[in-house]
Amino acid sequence: MTRTADITRNTNETQIRVSINLDGTGRQKLNTGVPFLDHMLDQIARHGMFDLEVEAVGDLHIDAHHTVEDTGITLGMAVAKAIGDRKGIRRYGHAYVPLDEALSRVVIDFSGRPGLEMHIPFTRAMIGTFDVDLTGEFFRGFVNHAGVTLHIDNLRGVNAHHQCETVFKAFGRALRMASELDERAAGIIPSTKGSL
Repeated sequence: MTRTADITRNTNETQIRVSINLDGTGRQKLNTGVPFLDHMLDQIARHGMFDLEVEAVGDLHIDAHHTVEDTGITLGMAVAKAIGDRKGIRRYGHAYVPLDEALSRVVIDFSGRPGLEMHIPFTRAMIGTFDVDLTGEFFRGFVNHAGVTLHIDNLRGVNAHHQCETVFKAFGRALRMASELDERAAGIIPSTKGSL
């Protein structure tokens, strides 16, 4: 069974293509036009062991908002398609990731119910040219289209780059754990309801 997806999403603001293999090796090809977003997507691919390709063209002459948000949406759509009916997956995943003084925790549930609880007390508003508010837009877009519940907590940190990077690394690791197939639960929906 291949757990892959290739999604193209075009709007008047962005044209985005995301290709993902949930059972990959961490290979990635990223070109969003937003260098810091590419850096964060690299963390997801490498730490999640997903093969990930993202090509985005957006209205960057305005700002990065639409490109970042729509990349999260399209990634969520791709993950939802690749995961399929959710039979046999672990469903829940969590990770703690440190980077120097920063520490973040991410917990995910392939519940079928979109939900985001995000608490990142960024120590500054910009990381280079990247507006830290866009972190929430990315993850909100992802959860709404992947059908997951996601809790993100930056537990400590002084350097905003470190804060953000620990979040994306932990997200990749938690997503990997939750989406992995569980040999003991092969063919079973991990819910007492019988559906997710």
